Amino acid sequence: MAQLPVKPGEVATIVTHFEMTERPKPRPIQTCPLRLMRWQTPGTDKYRILFKRVGEHWLWFSRLAMADQELSVILHNPLVEVYAVVDPKGIEIGILELDFRMTGRCVISFLGLVPQLIGQGLGQWLMAQAIALGWRKSVSGLFVETSCIDDPRAMSLYLKTGFVAVNRSIDVFPDPRISGLLPVHVAPHVPLLK
Repeated sequence: MAQLPVKPGEVATIVTHFEMTERPKPRPIQTCPLRLMRWQTPGTDKYRILFKRVGEHWLWFSRLAMADQELSVILHNPLVEVYAVVDPKGIEIGILELDFRMTGRCVISFLGLVPQLIGQGLGQWLMAQAIALGWRKSVSGLFVETSCIDDPRAMSLYLKTGFVAVNRSIDVFPDPRISGLLPVHVAPHVPLLK
């Protein structure tokens, strides 16, 4: 077994890539007090606030590191759909982002709820929404990925809903807590090595 060293100040994670190449049979979506609200052209600040609220615990940082112009190009592309998950009080507590920019493919770029809601079965509702919205006449496959520093239940959710694991890769990146993109106290399950 080979061990590859990771430099201080970096994080290494194993990323598992999933695909769903057959449209699932329609089934009822469970009732849920949450709803999806489509953001037609979200501002970068508003988007990043929700992105961070949902993902900082899992070290989501990619959209925080992008320049405003680069992020705007993605968010305002008509082939990218951004949805906020909203609770009954109107508070945005989750995110779903679908990317149709590659012909015939829907990539679930981001899917998640604030950490306080994890473990209540709401992720199943959100995944059902993603699948229903992702499959269109022109789509021949849905794609999603998760890493070993994400919620460990994500992988079983993807498999349970009909995705198949197709490959793995190793992602190494500078720890966003050191650069200040994320607070030092987040993601306690990922040791901070300076």
